[in-house]
Amino acid sequence: MKPKNFLSQLQHDEIVAAIRQAEKTTSGEIRVFISRHEPEDPVKAAQAEFARLKMDKTPEKNGVLIYVAPRAHKFAVIGDAGVHERCGDAFWTRVAAEMTGHFKQGGFTEGILHGVKKAGELLAQHFPHKAGDRNKLPDEIAGD
Repeated sequence: MKPKNFLSQLQHDEIVAAIRQAEKTTSGEIRVFISRHEPEDPVKAAQAEFARLKMDKTPEKNGVLIYVAPRAHKFAVIGDAGVHERCGDAFWTRVAAEMTGHFKQGGFTEGILHGVKKAGELLAQHFPHKAGDRNKLPDEIAGD
Protein backbone atom coordinates (compact mmCIF):
# COMPACT_ATOMS: atom_id res chain seq x y z
CA MET A 1 0.00 0.00 0.00
CA LYS A 2 1.27 3.46 -0.85
CA PRO A 3 1.98 5.66 2.19
CA LYS A 4 -0.34 8.37 0.81
CA ASN A 5 -3.24 5.90 0.67
CA PHE A 6 -2.33 4.57 4.08
CA LEU A 7 -2.21 8.08 5.57
CA SER A 8 -5.55 8.99 4.04
CA GLN A 9 -7.11 6.02 5.84
CA LEU A 10 -5.68 6.98 9.24
CA GLN A 11 -7.68 9.01 11.70
CA HIS A 12 -4.79 11.40 12.40
CA ASP A 13 -6.54 13.48 15.07
CA GLU A 14 -7.69 10.37 16.91
CA ILE A 15 -4.15 8.99 17.03
CA VAL A 16 -2.68 12.30 18.22
CA ALA A 17 -5.40 12.53 20.90
CA ALA A 18 -4.58 8.98 22.05
CA ILE A 19 -0.88 9.84 22.32
CA ARG A 20 -1.69 12.97 24.35
CA GLN A 21 -4.04 11.03 26.61
CA ALA A 22 -1.49 8.26 27.21
CA GLU A 23 1.27 10.76 27.95
CA LYS A 24 -0.84 12.43 30.66
CA THR A 25 -0.22 9.38 32.86
CA THR A 26 3.52 9.00 32.29
CA SER A 27 6.83 10.79 31.98
CA GLY A 28 7.43 8.64 28.88
CA GLU A 29 7.11 9.68 25.26
CA ILE A 30 5.21 7.93 22.45
CA ARG A 31 5.68 8.68 18.74
CA VAL A 32 4.17 7.23 15.57
CA PHE A 33 6.22 7.27 12.36
CA ILE A 34 4.94 6.40 8.87
CA SER A 35 7.68 5.57 6.36
CA ARG A 36 7.44 5.79 2.58
CA HIS A 37 10.38 3.40 2.28
CA GLU A 38 10.39 -0.40 2.09
CA PRO A 39 12.78 -1.52 4.81
CA GLU A 40 13.94 -5.10 4.80
CA ASP A 41 14.25 -5.00 8.59
CA PRO A 42 11.59 -2.76 10.18
CA VAL A 43 13.19 -2.99 13.63
CA LYS A 44 16.49 -1.70 12.31
CA ALA A 45 14.69 1.07 10.40
CA ALA A 46 12.70 1.94 13.54
CA GLN A 47 15.89 2.14 15.58
CA ALA A 48 17.39 4.58 13.04
CA GLU A 49 14.26 6.78 13.15
CA PHE A 50 14.20 6.55 16.94
CA ALA A 51 17.63 8.16 17.05
CA ARG A 52 16.88 10.66 14.27
CA LEU A 53 13.73 11.80 16.13
CA LYS A 54 15.90 12.24 19.27
CA MET A 55 13.75 9.78 21.17
CA ASP A 56 16.92 8.41 22.75
CA LYS A 57 17.42 11.74 24.56
CA THR A 58 14.66 11.37 27.15
CA PRO A 59 16.14 11.56 30.67
CA GLU A 60 14.66 8.23 31.80
CA LYS A 61 15.22 6.43 28.46
CA ASN A 62 11.46 5.92 28.26
CA GLY A 63 10.44 6.60 24.68
CA VAL A 64 8.35 4.24 22.53
CA LEU A 65 8.14 4.40 18.73
CA ILE A 66 5.49 2.78 16.57
CA TYR A 67 7.09 2.57 13.11
CA VAL A 68 4.89 1.65 10.13
CA ALA A 69 6.10 1.05 6.57
CA PRO A 70 2.85 0.50 4.62
CA ARG A 71 4.51 0.02 1.23
CA ALA A 72 6.49 -2.92 2.67
CA HIS A 73 3.56 -4.16 4.80
CA LYS A 74 5.86 -4.08 7.84
CA PHE A 75 5.96 -2.35 11.19
CA ALA A 76 7.82 -2.37 14.49
CA VAL A 77 7.18 -1.20 18.02
CA ILE A 78 10.36 -0.38 19.92
CA GLY A 79 11.24 1.18 23.24
CA ASP A 80 14.33 2.83 24.63
CA ALA A 81 16.64 1.03 27.06
CA GLY A 82 14.70 2.04 30.18
CA VAL A 83 11.45 0.68 28.77
CA HIS A 84 12.96 -2.50 27.37
CA GLU A 85 14.63 -3.27 30.73
CA ARG A 86 11.24 -3.36 32.40
CA CYS A 87 9.20 -5.28 29.83
CA GLY A 88 11.54 -7.43 27.73
CA ASP A 89 10.79 -8.95 24.34
CA ALA A 90 7.54 -10.65 25.36
CA PHE A 91 5.69 -7.34 25.69
CA TRP A 92 6.73 -6.14 22.22
CA THR A 93 5.89 -9.49 20.63
CA ARG A 94 2.41 -9.50 22.17
CA VAL A 95 1.63 -5.89 21.19
CA ALA A 96 2.89 -6.49 17.63
CA ALA A 97 0.70 -9.61 17.31
CA GLU A 98 -2.35 -7.70 18.54
CA MET A 99 -1.66 -4.82 16.14
CA THR A 100 -1.19 -7.28 13.27
CA GLY A 101 -4.70 -8.60 13.90
CA HIS A 102 -6.12 -5.10 13.40
CA PHE A 103 -3.94 -4.42 10.35
CA LYS A 104 -4.95 -7.66 8.61
CA GLN A 105 -8.59 -6.60 8.86
CA GLY A 106 -7.80 -3.15 7.42
CA GLY A 107 -8.06 -1.47 10.82
CA PHE A 108 -4.95 0.64 10.51
CA THR A 109 -6.08 3.38 12.89
CA GLU A 110 -7.33 0.78 15.36
CA GLY A 111 -4.02 -1.09 15.23
CA ILE A 112 -2.01 2.04 15.90
CA LEU A 113 -4.42 3.14 18.63
CA HIS A 114 -4.03 -0.27 20.26
CA GLY A 115 -0.23 0.07 20.18
CA VAL A 116 -0.41 3.59 21.65
CA LYS A 117 -2.77 2.40 24.41
CA LYS A 118 -0.59 -0.57 25.36
CA ALA A 119 2.58 1.52 25.29
CA GLY A 120 0.88 4.16 27.44
CA GLU A 121 -0.21 1.56 29.99
CA LEU A 122 3.29 0.13 30.22
CA LEU A 123 4.88 3.57 30.54
CA ALA A 124 2.37 4.67 33.19
CA GLN A 125 3.13 1.55 35.23
CA HIS A 126 6.91 1.95 35.14
CA PHE A 127 7.33 5.69 34.52
CA PRO A 128 4.38 7.44 36.20
CA HIS A 129 3.70 11.10 35.56
CA LYS A 130 5.45 13.37 38.06
CA ALA A 131 4.77 16.96 39.03
CA GLY A 132 6.60 19.23 36.62
CA ASP A 133 6.73 16.68 33.78
CA ARG A 134 6.37 18.31 30.40
CA ASN A 135 5.92 16.93 26.93
CA LYS A 136 9.44 16.58 25.54
CA LEU A 137 8.62 15.45 21.97
CA PRO A 138 5.88 16.31 19.46
CA ASP A 139 2.73 14.18 19.46
CA GLU A 140 2.06 14.59 15.73
CA ILE A 141 2.53 11.62 13.41
CA ALA A 142 5.98 11.84 11.86
CA GLY A 143 7.03 10.56 8.47
CA ASP A 144 9.54 10.75 5.68
